[in-house]
Amino acid sequence: MRIGDAAAAVGATPRALRFYEQRGLLPPPHRTRAGQRDYSPEDLAVLRVIRHLLGLGLTVEDLAGIAERLPLLAVHPPRRCDPTAPGEPALVGTAVVRRRIAVLDSEIERLTRLRDTLQAGLDPAPRPGTGAVSGSRRSAVNAWTEIVP
Repeated sequence: MRIGDAAAAVGATPRALRFYEQRGLLPPPHRTRAGQRDYSPEDLAVLRVIRHLLGLGLTVEDLAGIAERLPLLAVHPPRRCDPTAPGEPALVGTAVVRRRIAVLDSEIERLTRLRDTLQAGLDPAPRPGTGAVSGSRRSAVNAWTEIVP
């Protein structure tokens, strides 16, 4: 299957497939005599796994660290990251998932603080002892909301 058809089959673009190959997530596919990429059903299965994991919030860098295991996920149904039997390696990698969760938790905290700052700027008056936004930040938010409806 040519790159355009393969990309469409997995909900990606040809550029994304070339990027995955460049970053080592996908081994170079077989080439036709004309030099065009020719994706097999196994390649498509790995591409679907890549797209699924990216959709879950893992990054290309996260997946690059476990690229050799991605074909295993294409063959075996998804399961927990922890080993299910003694001595059996985790398919995705517990450390990768834990690192991604820590990054997401940090981003959630940052966005929560940002939301609270913006919300405080919309509140009519600070309540004593609530740790409301300082006057200069409040006036900047109020000024912005008056300019931009």
